[in-house]
Amino acid sequence: MKLYSSDKKESLSSWWLRFRLNHWPCLWCTGGKIQFISSDLKELHVSLKKNLRTLNRVGTIYGGSIYSSVDPYYMLMMMWILGPDYVVWDKAAKVKFVRPILDKVKIRFLITEELIEKTKQDILEKGEIVFDLPAKYEDEEGTVYATFEKTIYAASKEFYEKKLASKNMTSAFKPSKRS
Repeated sequence: MKLYSSDKKESLSSWWLRFRLNHWPCLWCTGGKIQFISSDLKELHVSLKKNLRTLNRVGTIYGGSIYSSVDPYYMLMMMWILGPDYVVWDKAAKVKFVRPILDKVKIRFLITEELIEKTKQDILEKGEIVFDLPAKYEDEEGTVYATFEKTIYAASKEFYEKKLASKNMTSAFKPSKRS
């Protein structure tokens, strides 16, 4: 179910991905729920509502639930879009809690074609890139409750492996193999 107006559609494979992610314990426990993933994996909508998993001591949604329900998506989306020849990591995040969340909010993650092309071009030229992506939790009327800025690192797999080798990092620090 789309939470935002979009011309993008959900495919059977993106629906199945959404189903699996919503039942993955580390995401399910946040209280957030993915409502839509576009077939090209460039748009994702999440809702968050007050319930027993998200309730804090003062009757609003817990700040940990607010942040953790948005944490992985930009990194995952860039991993899916760029594919196995690239390495993508979360580097940092900035969160601003604007007002207490008392009911239900929504957030949209959007990766533009321009960002993808710029990322690939910068990686081609420099081997790696770091960039920031914004997002915000809002209600149906557009009132903002929390804003986020996620800092993402992306590199070619070849560049990243050479970088690790030059720092004598052990395999424990290497990302897992993706197929």
